[in-house]
Amino acid sequence: MAKQGDKKFIHEGLITQSLLNGMFRVLLDNQDLILGYLSGKIRKNFVRVLPGDRVRVELSPYDSTKGRIVYRLRSKDASG
Repeated sequence: MAKQGDKKFIHEGLITQSLLNGMFRVLLDNQDLILGYLSGKIRKNFVRVLPGDRVRVELSPYDSTKGRIVYRLRSKDASG
């Protein structure tokens, strides 16, 4: 649970590369390339995240090169 004073920056981006242990290279919409890691809920629910997927990322104000992937956005051509 987030503390009252925590200010997270929410960005959307594209997974460009899959790395080890649930980490990914994410190209944000503002053209920044960051290292993204899966959040606990995504790991727990076995959500598949692959290169080419669009994701929502939380960035800390202290380190803008790493972020937590908190949501996998639905693709427009997905059926069902």
